Amino acid sequence: MTAAELVSAYLAALERADAEAVLRLFTPNAVVHSPLYGPKSAAEFYPDLFADTSRPHLTLLGVLEGRNQQGTLLISFWFHFDWLLPSGVAAPFDVVDLAELSQDGRIAELRIVYDTVNVRPVFEGETGTSWRASTDANGRDAGR
Repeated sequence: MTAAELVSAYLAALERADAEAVLRLFTPNAVVHSPLYGPKSAAEFYPDLFADTSRPHLTLLGVLEGRNQQGTLLISFWFHFDWLLPSGVAAPFDVVDLAELSQDGRIAELRIVYDTVNVRPVFEGETGTSWRASTDANGRDAGR
C-alpha cells in the first residue's frame, strides 16, 4: 500500500467511524499519542474517539513521506477534522498525524499533533475530562 493509499484508507475509515477498518491499518500493539486522550493502544483509542464523535467530516490537506533517525518510514498527513461531539457541539481543528510504519507497512505508532486551545474546553465540557501531560518540557513533574 502506498502512503497515499494508506492515508486515504485511514481517513475514509475514520470518517465512517469504522474501528475495524481503522485497526486493520495498525499493528496489533500500535500506540496512538493524542493531546486529548493521551497515549493509548490503537485498539482502545479508536472506540473511545468514536464514542465521542458524531458525524465527522475530514478534508485532506497534504501528505509527506520521510524517515526517522533509525530509518523507519514516516508518513505525515495534514487534514481538517470537522469534529462534532455527540451533543452536536462543534470542535473543528486542523491536525497533523505522524505515522511511524512497521516493516509490513502498517502503522506501529501514531502521534496526533494539533493546537488544543479551542478544542480542549469544548471536549472537557462534553466529556468532563481530558488527558494532560504530567511532565514539563524538561521532563520534570509539572505539578511541582
